[in-house]
Amino acid sequence: MAVPTEPIDLLCGWPNPALLPAPDLLRSATTVLTDPCIAHAGLLYGPDEGYEPLRVHIAKWLEGWYQPRESIHPHRICISGGASQNLACILAVFTDPLYTRNVFMVDPTYHLAGRIMDDAGFAGRVRGVPEDDEGFDLDVLKNGLHEAEEKAQAEGNTEPKLKPVRPWRKIYKYIIYAVPTFANPSTKIMSLHHREQLVRIARKYDALLVTDDVYDCLQWSAIRGEKAPEHACMPRLVDVDRYLDGGLADEWGHAISNGSFSKLIGPGARTGWAESTEKVAFGLSQVGSSRSGGAPSQLCSTIIDQLLPSGFLKKHISQVLQPAYAERYHDLSAAIQEHLVPLGVKVATPSTNVTGGYFIWITLPPPLRAVDIVERAQKEQNLRLARGDLFQVAGEASGPADRFGDKLRLCFAWEEPRHLTEGVRRLARVLQAVV
Repeated sequence: MAVPTEPIDLLCGWPNPALLPAPDLLRSATTVLTDPCIAHAGLLYGPDEGYEPLRVHIAKWLEGWYQPRESIHPHRICISGGASQNLACILAVFTDPLYTRNVFMVDPTYHLAGRIMDDAGFAGRVRGVPEDDEGFDLDVLKNGLHEAEEKAQAEGNTEPKLKPVRPWRKIYKYIIYAVPTFANPSTKIMSLHHREQLVRIARKYDALLVTDDVYDCLQWSAIRGEKAPEHACMPRLVDVDRYLDGGLADEWGHAISNGSFSKLIGPGARTGWAESTEKVAFGLSQVGSSRSGGAPSQLCSTIIDQLLPSGFLKKHISQVLQPAYAERYHDLSAAIQEHLVPLGVKVATPSTNVTGGYFIWITLPPPLRAVDIVERAQKEQNLRLARGDLFQVAGEASGPADRFGDKLRLCFAWEEPRHLTEGVRRLARVLQAVV
């Protein structure tokens, strides 16, 4: 059989360019660069915490989407250069490579976050916490924290070693990282019960919960044709931390939400935000790179800001992104049911009536291994796939080395819609050839 000439890519976790609002960004950029009052601010360094109008408008937009129990103040928001850059800044400000005992990451995890942990000095001290039916195995986490705390006490690790005391930062004992809503790669939604328990655990062990909340707005009904919910399906952990058990344990809090315009407007804009307490948001703005170079993405911040007061961003999400990705998700799901499930492939069904994100996580029938299927799919069908072991947390205490060796992550966001069903057909041909 001849290899198909047209490539199909179900690996790339990028937004499809056709869904990004280039014409609207052009109009925004024209407005910014032709108005000296805005252009001067955009072309200079900018305040450490970021362009103030954008902080104000993000706060209002997030308040309408998440509907938290109290208003979101702009001072709780710090503009970032995107979620990945901001994760590095969080570690730079709020951890000490010696005093901060471990980083705990949900397993499977966003696979490119591990390098950021390594760069911050945590190589060999990253621990995986497996997902359970509610999104995070809390017993494994508690056992790991308890063991780490006992070890720290035995070693006399009771205060920061490398980072001097500063009024604008707190050094946390642990970092706990997760993607609670529409997780990458598993697409699971962490239950409210687990979110609340996770905050209590973080308070007990003085851990900072860092959550990538980048897919939260990309949600739709799990039933094809039904209307998408108008508000977020779950409160963020940063919201839970503000209301749980009477409110924050201290003025710093124990959660920070990592947001980004990458999935909504375009990753090339390199603009995002962090939300936490005012103390943490200000501390994050004092990271050395911002103190030296000013706010990240200052010019892009002024351009993006033009899209929020008018309601454009909200409409773009509800009228363009949600319907387009919902259609792609349902097309890919239907193709999996038709072509792969009869071959023994398993796919988890949504645990709620809401689903979203970019991905579908499937399990191959035994004894098939993803690494072999991915290689054959590329060679024989011109089909790119992401094998499951890319998403496992590396570390001596994280579990078997090949625990996701039978998994594949399929992305429906990047590829053209007409290619999704054909991509699944090609994968089915590969499976049929080896079963």
